[in-house]
Amino acid sequence: MNAKRKINRIGVLTSGGDAPGMNAAIRAVVRTAIYNEVEVVGILRGYSGLLNKQFMGMQSHSVSKIISQGGTILKSSRCPEFKNKNVRAIAMENMREAGIDALVVIGGDGSFRGANLLCKEFGFPVVGIPGTIDNDIYGTDFTIGFDTAINTAVSAVDKLRDTADSHNIIFFVEVMGRDAGFIALNTAIASGAEATLLPEVHTDIDKLCSFMERDRRKNKTSGIIIVAEGEEEGGAMEVAAKVKTKLPGYEIRVTTLGHIQRGGAPSCNDRVLASLLGYEAVNALLKGRTNVMVGQMQNQVVYTPFEEACTRHNEINKTWCEVSRILSL
Repeated sequence: MNAKRKINRIGVLTSGGDAPGMNAAIRAVVRTAIYNEVEVVGILRGYSGLLNKQFMGMQSHSVSKIISQGGTILKSSRCPEFKNKNVRAIAMENMREAGIDALVVIGGDGSFRGANLLCKEFGFPVVGIPGTIDNDIYGTDFTIGFDTAINTAVSAVDKLRDTADSHNIIFFVEVMGRDAGFIALNTAIASGAEATLLPEVHTDIDKLCSFMERDRRKNKTSGIIIVAEGEEEGGAMEVAAKVKTKLPGYEIRVTTLGHIQRGGAPSCNDRVLASLLGYEAVNALLKGRTNVMVGQMQNQVVYTPFEEACTRHNEINKTWCEVSRILSL
């Protein structure tokens, strides 16, 4: 924690991939700041907006009715040039010129790396809020957007099962999550999938085929296999092709859910989480905290240094993997 200093104006931006609930977090930041008589500046298009002076003043009415909207009203982008220190210096100068005294960054680990550098190099107060559907950020039980994403995925898989059952089809369904299997594992358990392929667990195609050919076929004529996009054998298309080679008699289809998992109105859980973390982020800055991500673990607010949030990742609960396997029999 740094020495407390007067903050009159807070900037807020969303960076990286969008996630349902980001708008709820923006709303909470704006209204908590206004309650504390602090002005808020919205920064459009993430770190790119810092470089291009895409600033706009925000009032309470600026965030009316956005709590139920997906995406982010501040827009988002990826800004690889922000890795350059000279570029970051330009961003700092632009914030000073705009009278911005502190910053709230809503995003994932890539966004927090940029925030960490602003804190270290310029002593600028920044607090992060974890917003990503992947749920892989260390320092919080859940990230904003994850709950909505898995509900979207489960709903889609439920619909696919109707067709699978009607035509005796095996569906390989690819879900998002980057290099983490949280979406895949939760979707598999909730949808009653027959198998789950995760980046964190070695995939043996021969064993998968054996399971499909013998154990599973005793009682089932169709099936759903969930494949995380970062799975070691490739995506669902690659895995399905390998299985088809070994089991040519099976009717196999592949569905990639893609970016529909990042869209849509946020769930109740995501709205509540985003609201609480937005509130806590502003209070953290006003109390002198900086260079930390605010998260929630076991229903308690926790602060994780950006260094840890950027370099460590949440780990899959291997017991859940066993649950998924046993319940698929």
